[in-house]
Amino acid sequence: MSSRDLIFASIRRALGVTGAEEPRRKAVADRLRDHPRGVIPKRGQLGAEERIALLLAKIEAVSGTTQRIASLDDLPAAIGDYLRAHNLPLALKRGADPVLAAAPWEREPALTVTMGATAGDDLVAISHADGAAAETGTLVLLSGPDNPTTLNFLPDNHIVVVAADTVHGDYESVLAALRDRVGPDGLPRAINLVTGPSRSADIEQTLILGAHGPRRLHVILVDRQASPDGGGTL
Repeated sequence: MSSRDLIFASIRRALGVTGAEEPRRKAVADRLRDHPRGVIPKRGQLGAEERIALLLAKIEAVSGTTQRIASLDDLPAAIGDYLRAHNLPLALKRGADPVLAAAPWEREPALTVTMGATAGDDLVAISHADGAAAETGTLVLLSGPDNPTTLNFLPDNHIVVVAADTVHGDYESVLAALRDRVGPDGLPRAINLVTGPSRSADIEQTLILGAHGPRRLHVILVDRQASPDGGGTL
């Protein structure tokens, strides 16, 4: 018997059950199917513009920075300006995300954009967030080749693009929208919830940014859903 089997056997013995009882199995199946919601704070239950304002304020409150652009066409210039402002090289790594692929990178010719996961030797990475929760300023990032998880945690600077119409008030609404979009079998292996840059105050209660992840998090909110020429959508 493995350690796992031993732990579960001890729990069943303490509860006086076998794990095969049909009512118990049905209760678990019903909960997984119905996704019941708990108590949801009122803080994020706002109109669209108010939700966006709350999201940006919450990101900035945890040492992130934000920028709002009209469309995906403005993304290369916004990134170029950000990198120059922080004296960073004009180079970044992205995944195979179709939205990021559709951005007109040629409008920022000095910018070098490479694709794939990172081994930690890239200073700047860019990801596309599937959505965001305004109540805490949290970004929802799906794992996979479109947005490799290594881009979220290894580079010192992380830029995240999120569409205005995917900003929800709370986690429950973000996850419900995700399930509606991908279906019950379409969820990725991991969903990363990111709130601000990496931080730690373990040593003498001194706050350190970048202790175990990006030192900077810059969130670019895109208003318009599609570029005027019919390119990638957000």
